[in-house]
Amino acid sequence: MKSKIILFICTITILISASSLYAKQKISVLNVEGVINPVLAGYIVNGIDEATEKNSMALIIQIDTPGGLDKSMRIIIKKMLSSKVPIVVYVAPSGSRAASAGTFIILASHIAVMAPSTNIGAAHPVALGSGKMDEHMAKKVENDAVAYITSIAKKRGRNTKWAEEAVRKSVSISETEALKNGVIDLIAANLPELIKKIDAKKITINNATTVLHTKDAEIELIEMKWREKFLAVISDPNVAFLLIILGFYGLFFELSNPGVVFPGLVGAIALILGGYALQLLPINYAGLLLIILALVMFLLEIKVTSYGALTIGGIASMVVGSIMLIDSPFPFLRISLKIIIPTALATAGFFFFLFGAVIRTYQKRSVAGHEGLLDEIGTAEEDFDKTGRIFVHGEIWNAVSDTPLKKGEAVKVIKVEGLKLFIIKHKEV
Repeated sequence: MKSKIILFICTITILISASSLYAKQKISVLNVEGVINPVLAGYIVNGIDEATEKNSMALIIQIDTPGGLDKSMRIIIKKMLSSKVPIVVYVAPSGSRAASAGTFIILASHIAVMAPSTNIGAAHPVALGSGKMDEHMAKKVENDAVAYITSIAKKRGRNTKWAEEAVRKSVSISETEALKNGVIDLIAANLPELIKKIDAKKITINNATTVLHTKDAEIELIEMKWREKFLAVISDPNVAFLLIILGFYGLFFELSNPGVVFPGLVGAIALILGGYALQLLPINYAGLLLIILALVMFLLEIKVTSYGALTIGGIASMVVGSIMLIDSPFPFLRISLKIIIPTALATAGFFFFLFGAVIRTYQKRSVAGHEGLLDEIGTAEEDFDKTGRIFVHGEIWNAVSDTPLKKGEAVKVIKVEGLKLFIIKHKEV
């Protein structure tokens, strides 16, 4: 009986092992598009962890990037180099690129693949933030980048000489040149072709060789979580700029009309989100101060008669400040003029016309209550000397006059005390 139980357990174990052996393997896919920043770094790092937990046969990172932040790039590469899952970096679709930080990332992959009509390179480090590096510091940064990229290329068995030139000379090459020079491993037109070409390919991970079986593998896309998608949107320099402007609007409304709450709440949230986004970017504080100065000028235009000079100054200050706000040589990290100019004009128009009209309305004399009776024209309801009754503003009031009045005479209200009106003959005005 005991031997039968043991035989049964062994049979079940063999069947389970066989089913897992012949089960469809999974290939995880990440779609990375845009500037390499902390949000995309988190997405890639979490994607590698998820692929590891799912025991995926491989992880494909489809990438199209103009580059990005050095710190985020290093976080990604550190995770890639320690990954237990084979990582394939695929520059696709056609027309995509792996420039700057993207060059480092593709060189760090176990298998580097590019689609037709794509390019890689131009990895020279550029200073971010206000000011420029002196020659000595620039050389140190360049040498550090060269040492980093060549060590990655050497570890993955790729062309170290080209890697160095990509940094020192900002060399950029097409997919055919990259394959010819030993920078990448394959060219594939699409994902199915890529999966077919990497089938049976040997990968070394932690000194152990693994053979990929991807021919019939099941593709599973790892999408960004809602939090990552939201942070990716607000991290865009244009969105960050609009959030800051919206934040100023909201707080200004709240300070102008205490107790409304909603504008202040929206403004505070917008400023916090904008501040989070701006901390990811190289900020020039002179640009930020110019934007604040522009808002002050727009406010003064409401109170001070400048014949449009303050509005013109405010527009100029906002445009220049917005251009200076993101201090980066990379176009993809700067705020677009298509956003700056309409925002400056809309802000000027808002303060000059809309809010100015509101202020002027508040400054008008009240037409309700006792204040609404001042300067109103009425008629005497009776003959009276000193005191009597008059009809004014649709009502009959007790009135006091320094001169005698006859019934039907026109009168003008010059003062209100409680329920008593002080009047004069209208013809005396």
